[in-house]
Amino acid sequence: MAAPLSVRLDDSVQAMLEAEARNRGIGLARYLRQLATEAAREVRRNAIRAQSAAVARHIAENPEAKDFAEFWGTPRSEGL
Repeated sequence: MAAPLSVRLDDSVQAMLEAEARNRGIGLARYLRQLATEAAREVRRNAIRAQSAAVARHIAENPEAKDFAEFWGTPRSEGL
């Protein structure tokens, strides 16, 4: 189980988030957990994209890596 987290919000920000949580029919804590989870997923996706771009740059700049990538090619499914 995750540890509790304490967050200070400006009154106006808290009021806005509470209103949105009410509109969704959930409590503020649950809404904040959802926002944090979505943000964490986006951070993870961005990290994966950055790593993929780094691999692509390496392949483009390194002849040995390019040969390796060309040798392995794109996997194909059997029976297509």
